[in-house]
Amino acid sequence: MVEARAVIKNSAGIHCRPTALITQEASEVDSVVTVVSSAGSCKLGSALDLMMLGLETGTQITLRVEGPDEEAVAEQFKKLFETEFDFPDAGA
Repeated sequence: MVEARAVIKNSAGIHCRPTALITQEASEVDSVVTVVSSAGSCKLGSALDLMMLGLETGTQITLRVEGPDEEAVAEQFKKLFETEFDFPDAGA
């Protein structure tokens, strides 16, 4: 098992759109990724479980990765959780 720490940088936190991208990417790796925050923990497989953690800007999380290529997968998800997503305004 490998652990990596990340800080949520997206200005709106991890809401629906980032959650969809993160869970999609999790479905494409063979490792099991668990997100741990002060609000609890969840495996990256359920978008609802991830959203229920309420990950806001500045929240520190720990990513626990088990499986093949643990180091690479941990780095991949650290970068993803620290992305400042730039989704277009739905009203534009």
